[in-house]
Amino acid sequence: MQPPFLRVPRTLWRAEGASAGERAIPEEVAVALTYDGSTQAVMMATPSDLEDFAVGFSLSEGIIQHPSEIERFEIVEQAIGVELRMWLAASRGQALASRRRYMAGPTGCGLCGIDSLSEAMRSLPFLGEAMRVSASEIRAALAALAPLQLFNRETHAMHAAAFARAGEGVVALREDVGRHNALDKLCGALARGGVDVASGMVLLTSRVSVEMVQKTAMMGAPLIVAVSAPTALAVRTAEAAGITLVAIARGDGFEVFTHPDRIAEEAAAHV
Repeated sequence: MQPPFLRVPRTLWRAEGASAGERAIPEEVAVALTYDGSTQAVMMATPSDLEDFAVGFSLSEGIIQHPSEIERFEIVEQAIGVELRMWLAASRGQALASRRRYMAGPTGCGLCGIDSLSEAMRSLPFLGEAMRVSASEIRAALAALAPLQLFNRETHAMHAAAFARAGEGVVALREDVGRHNALDKLCGALARGGVDVASGMVLLTSRVSVEMVQKTAMMGAPLIVAVSAPTALAVRTAEAAGITLVAIARGDGFEVFTHPDRIAEEAAAHV
């Protein structure tokens, strides 16, 4: 498998002139996710933690509900990319096959048709967990992110998604060139590890678009903390899904956009 990043020669230009050197840059490869012999999606991704990616993508896209529903998994490297081959439990395989037939049906234009719009705005579970977290715990989790981003420390060009719980700090972190991929990898890692996500927060180093909210809702995590800003649709979606959305989170503070009742001034109540 290719490494997640590599060092390449480059010429550095500054005011005083040019100099030779090298820079670490992230690797990306085409990764095909296949189920029962058919390709479902092809993503450009960092070649690391690919089994987490396969499980997380399958969960966040509603293809499976539990990692055990992937009965067999295989990573197949090819000259032009990597295939993540999954064989599903019979009931899940039949459901996915029916979904594919429906999507290719009446609109006549496949994924760009009416059904893909429906999929883009899919219904989400409502997360009504009464967990609480203090402002100081959010700040502490954010401060712990950077030292754990090993790939980004080398390249300064990788997204991260992490999961933290009050009293434990950051429990898991995954990195990728794609912010969605990083979140899917985190989802897979937590599911494979049997981690209860209802009592913690998802940390993102990127902006919050609607897909990030959807994936977090499918994971079952009730709180998102992001370094950058949310989109308007992401805010509406988080509100509807019962997710507390914290964004523009930096060392000097953060902004809460939805369900602020989960944020306490100090660590008063953790459920």
